[in-house]
Amino acid sequence: MPIFTNHTQSCKMKKTFTLAFLVLSAAAIAQQKTISGFTEASAVKELQAEQAFDASLSAPRIGATIKELSAIPHNIGSPGSKAVAEKILQKYKSYGLDAHIETYTVLFPTPKTRLLELTGPTKYSALLKEPALNEDATSNQTGQLPTYNAWSADGDVTAPLVFVNYGLPDDYETLAKLGVDVKGKIVIAKYGRSWRGIKPKVAYEHGAVGCIIYSDPKDDGYTAGDVYPKGAYKNEYGVQRGSVMDMVIYPGDPLTPGVGATKDAKRLDRKDAPTILKIPVLPISYHDAQPLLAALDGIVAPQPWQGGLPITYHLGAGKATVHLKMEFSWDMVPAYDVIAKIKGTKWPDEWVMRGNHHDAWVNGASDPISGQSAMLDEAKALGDLLKTGWKPKRSIVYCSWDGEEPGLLGSTEYVEGHDKELQEKAVVYINSDGNGRGFLGAGGSQALEPFMDEITQNVNDPQTNVSIYDRKKAHELVSAASVKDKKEILDRKGGKLESLGSGSDYSSFLQHLGIPTLDLGFGGEDGGGEYHSIYDSFDDYRRFKDSSFNYGVALSKTAGHAVMRMANAELLPFDFRNLQTTVSKYVTELGELVDKTRENTAMDNQLIKSNDFALAADPTQHEKLPVAKDSVPKLDFTALKTAVDTLKKVADKLAASWTTASQAKGNNDKLNKLLYHAEQQLLSADGLPRRPWYKHTIYAPGFYTGYGVKTLPGIREAIEQRNWKEAQDQIGVVANSINNLVGYLSAGI
Repeated sequence: MPIFTNHTQSCKMKKTFTLAFLVLSAAAIAQQKTISGFTEASAVKELQAEQAFDASLSAPRIGATIKELSAIPHNIGSPGSKAVAEKILQKYKSYGLDAHIETYTVLFPTPKTRLLELTGPTKYSALLKEPALNEDATSNQTGQLPTYNAWSADGDVTAPLVFVNYGLPDDYETLAKLGVDVKGKIVIAKYGRSWRGIKPKVAYEHGAVGCIIYSDPKDDGYTAGDVYPKGAYKNEYGVQRGSVMDMVIYPGDPLTPGVGATKDAKRLDRKDAPTILKIPVLPISYHDAQPLLAALDGIVAPQPWQGGLPITYHLGAGKATVHLKMEFSWDMVPAYDVIAKIKGTKWPDEWVMRGNHHDAWVNGASDPISGQSAMLDEAKALGDLLKTGWKPKRSIVYCSWDGEEPGLLGSTEYVEGHDKELQEKAVVYINSDGNGRGFLGAGGSQALEPFMDEITQNVNDPQTNVSIYDRKKAHELVSAASVKDKKEILDRKGGKLESLGSGSDYSSFLQHLGIPTLDLGFGGEDGGGEYHSIYDSFDDYRRFKDSSFNYGVALSKTAGHAVMRMANAELLPFDFRNLQTTVSKYVTELGELVDKTRENTAMDNQLIKSNDFALAADPTQHEKLPVAKDSVPKLDFTALKTAVDTLKKVADKLAASWTTASQAKGNNDKLNKLLYHAEQQLLSADGLPRRPWYKHTIYAPGFYTGYGVKTLPGIREAIEQRNWKEAQDQIGVVANSINNLVGYLSAGI
């Protein structure tokens, strides 16, 4: 291509190309069906704009942006963080968006002392370091955060070591049955099966004085394939950094729950912050874990607990002792949220929001820069459209968050600081994080399922050239565990949005404010062990994640089309029939959970009473035998089932009204506000038990799963904890929230 030195000539050529592209694509566009929420005429214009948007996207540019933004370490509070935020700000401005940096002041701990020693029966001092590699150009940089878990407590403890498998509540039940007590001990747990912060939390609840977390090669290492740098998988020195903040209580700055962490905000004393852990915690490599595990004696760990290291795994609590010392600098640091806006022409006070974080534990090429770069290319493509005269009807707000890695700091503080405005103006929040090669992962508000079906059926997968909708469905069929599951997938009319727990920046929007949410990203064919290590680098990404960067374009198209359609729809495409179907399924699951709990309780109690159990047990351990559990009472789900049934009638009626309105030429402003404010009716003013920050009655991160979602969490977790009164009370709370939604929708039809 020629290089244009004359700016006016360049702009004229760009407009000519755009017009030619639109003319050439008109025939293909005319054959596509009308988009939900658009008239036939406006759908043609929308599809033309989307094709021009697609033509502006660039895989090489996305790759170059990944390389640029992951060139230096940029954890929150570092010079690199500010540099990356300022680069992103300048990019938004160069695209023609109105952009600024919004700064919050948050607590962020970094380690001053990290010490782990095996003190007996043999000696070993843990390396606690990932070595630089010649094959990885950024692995030798200064300014890299050391391997640690943020929000560990300061502590200096020496105690016997106990292996606790994955460190989940069920694992401690197994230990109790085997007569192993962790009180006063230091535990070592594998990464996996839950969010990392659950492991020290449960350890502390059982009396442990310290927690070590390591990546076992059976889960994350050489059993999956060649290790880095030869292959993608975790080498023996790789360590997963990460937050262990108790985010299931509340995310964000631990010192300012519920309010934006401005410079002068009222703050808790650090000792009173419930999300900061009470025991020291440290992540280590499997190189450092092997000497510790090999030193353990005592009972041989159950077969399912055995890992991939060339040793026999024992439970310990005997001669093996370790010394763990952690000391932190507890600094107040700036969090730089970059906010960029395109003002809407018709409904400027209705906001379509799009976000991805920019901070990383180290260089973060995959997490989060791959997603950030795809989002920036969306913004550039929209900027190119603006230059042709295109303008959105609703305002579009792009958000590049800081501080996601330590605990969703930047997004949470922004949401808490703008809560009332967001609840009034935010139509939807569309999130992404890291991105790779493979299948679309999509979660969010189920009322948006038909909306996402239309988008995913018209974006092609870069590898197979079939739609990302069809490829995902084929993958689900191949991966289905049973014939029943396969039949359900085949019978399902549309796609499914997974319910959202936590672990990324959507949490505050959905679960605190009740703003409709989508979370999007590709993966599944990009396995590796670089996560939160110094090896999450551009060199690793281009070799093993998305070497062509075409899946970055796929993410830009998917999220970008969602942004554009939400911004321009005359009638917002929400369908609450999908929500009702999903909630009805959750209610059925709760009934099955109660029945299963009742059955298991009866079986366990019968076993405890049996002579065979007592005789098989060690007579000296009788006092440690399981205690019989109370029988499971009958829970009354009538109010909840009635509410869900009523929601079906109202959702059906609303869908009919929506169809009528979409075919008329009237003003839909009132109906649109009804649609995007509806999810807020599912909030409970009191929030969930013991964690009132989480107000959504349908979705929340699990108290003992962290990232993993618990649906109808107030009821489900009460059942799991055998708190029958609370379960019955929460049935009423959820029924009331659904009835609130029913009444709200009914009044607007």
